[in-house]
Amino acid sequence: MDLDVKIKIEKLLASPNIAEMLDESVLNTIGYNVVQEFNIDKQSRSQWEKRVEEAMKLALQVAEAKSFPWSGASNVKFPLITIAALQFHSRAYPALIPAGDIVRMGVASGKDSNPEVIEKAKRIEKHMSYQVLEEDESWESEMDKVLITVPIVGCAFKKTYWDFDEEHPVSENILAKDFVVSYWTKNLSDCTRMTHMLYLSSNDVLSRQRRGMWLDVDLSRPLLLPQDDLSVTQDRAQGVYVNSEDPGTPYEFLEQHRWEDLDGDGFKEPYIITVHRETNKVVRIVANYFETSIKRNNDDEIISIKPETYFTKYSFIPSPDGGFYDIGFGILLGPLNESIDTIINQLIDAGTMATTAGGFLSRGIKVRGGNYNFAPLEWKHVDSTGEDLAKGIVPLPVREPSQVLYTLLTTLVNYGERIVGATDIMVGENVGQNTPAQTAQMMADQGNTVFKGIFKRIYRSLKEEFRKIYRLNQLYLPSEHKYSLGVALASDYRPSPDMLRPSADPHVVTETQKLMQAQALREVSMTSPGFNLYAVNKRYLEAIKVTNIDEIYPDPQGPNAVPPPPNPKVQVEQIKAQTKAQDIQTKAKLGAAKLMQDAQLNEAKILKLEAEALLAAEQADGVKDGHQIALIEAQIGAAKLHQQGLIESIKILKDIGDSKDGDNTGGIPGMEGQFSNQNPLQGITPR
Repeated sequence: MDLDVKIKIEKLLASPNIAEMLDESVLNTIGYNVVQEFNIDKQSRSQWEKRVEEAMKLALQVAEAKSFPWSGASNVKFPLITIAALQFHSRAYPALIPAGDIVRMGVASGKDSNPEVIEKAKRIEKHMSYQVLEEDESWESEMDKVLITVPIVGCAFKKTYWDFDEEHPVSENILAKDFVVSYWTKNLSDCTRMTHMLYLSSNDVLSRQRRGMWLDVDLSRPLLLPQDDLSVTQDRAQGVYVNSEDPGTPYEFLEQHRWEDLDGDGFKEPYIITVHRETNKVVRIVANYFETSIKRNNDDEIISIKPETYFTKYSFIPSPDGGFYDIGFGILLGPLNESIDTIINQLIDAGTMATTAGGFLSRGIKVRGGNYNFAPLEWKHVDSTGEDLAKGIVPLPVREPSQVLYTLLTTLVNYGERIVGATDIMVGENVGQNTPAQTAQMMADQGNTVFKGIFKRIYRSLKEEFRKIYRLNQLYLPSEHKYSLGVALASDYRPSPDMLRPSADPHVVTETQKLMQAQALREVSMTSPGFNLYAVNKRYLEAIKVTNIDEIYPDPQGPNAVPPPPNPKVQVEQIKAQTKAQDIQTKAKLGAAKLMQDAQLNEAKILKLEAEALLAAEQADGVKDGHQIALIEAQIGAAKLHQQGLIESIKILKDIGDSKDGDNTGGIPGMEGQFSNQNPLQGITPR
């Protein structure tokens, strides 16, 4: 039904609840349309729900009572789908959700890279990884649920939104049965109508009403709505049931993302409308777009609007016919699993008949007590002879379990294992004592090939979810947000999130592959230049599951960087230079010591000559004695000049011997007498 509403788009964008501006008749029309179109969408996928129901029964091994071929016949559920789901989950969870930082920004590196952009990218990586792993405490457990349900059902959904109470983004898992889309939907990006089924307690409803988020409408007590087949199957597997008198029965709401024309221009805008399913009452309408998302023509008419997206689809195997709901092992292997179950039960029933089959008794056979069944070590009294018993008892002709059926069973199981990759070697069984290690590794790699394409699809969806968190930070993060690991700046989230990606490698399926890749990269980096050795070694440490890597192997550019070790060649040259210097110092000190001895001898010679000159002067008598005195004085003068030269040489050698930087312990031992190492010129006075 068309709505006769004309509200300016500025008011629609600014209103926290557009329902407050609408008449009751308009709200009734909107609520009716939402519920009716939801029922249409749900009815259009009824066959899909039945297929998923059967798949869940096989995966959860729900046993049902059988009446054929007789009451209480064998009802074994072969765990083919269960094994497949566990095999996928055991590989996907550790490979796609690694420990530590799980968000990366693909920033170009090299000489042309901008240091500011790289630093900004590092802040975003740290902050978003903290938001996902620490602030949103249920994120990892919700991803765990996604990775165990998506291989069975074929698809799963995550809803990412901003929690204004906790002030951080939240991503929760939505089961496929609780997310209903239009029949015409091919992908979420262009979906015109999608509905999330909400189950809220009375306190949840009252809290939203008191905050002004919802209209204060009387919803009375919630009635127990009839359960769908998927819910019944789930309850049967868990062994629980719904009590119609339970006072904690939640209210059921439909949060429908749809397009409506509320500004009266003929072009529909995207809105989120929440309706109580039982009464069709609208409790909230909010715009799902911003002014910047609107494109107009030259006449100021709206030509397109890009809505905000909150849902991320995790796909397993895309449907070959292009349908929205993808294929999981539950649907892909369902018919094969049912055939295997049938054959197993036929073999067991045949074995039961062969072991416990009865027969025919003639009327002449008389057994006392009338009980014809036997227990171990039991004998019965009869009123017939052995010959009569042999003639009157005819066993029922029953064949042993068929070998043909067993061969067919083995063939079906083998082909099922080919599809899911659950071969012997993939589940940890020994393939043979004489199998070479390389052959076994190649077999394991070929088995993992089945999962690589699926991993890349999960990886792509994970990247889309991170981009939604990035967008929420753009819209709602404070300008400067302090958290335990640092400070997050709103300005960092202004650029486009195109460079955002998970840290996991979609090509690496197992921990062994990750370790082999890290080892090969490390070996290449040791022989080829140009590698970032810190990044290479860190990846290797992560592959071998080392904890606290930043503590034992800090970033060389970080605050706790370990100084690089000196170059060994430089150290050798330094040692040679030190040795040479010490040799020169030793020779200088030895030379100084020798000159010191010469100086002492020369000092004694001078004293002797002076004494001779003084004696000659006292005994002088004539010219001849005067010449002798002059000769002695000339010798004294030459000796003093020589003494002065020795003293200067000693000073020079002393300076050379004491030239060791900051250390004077390498000097020669002190000499007795008039001088020592501390003052080698002590007692020698130039004359």
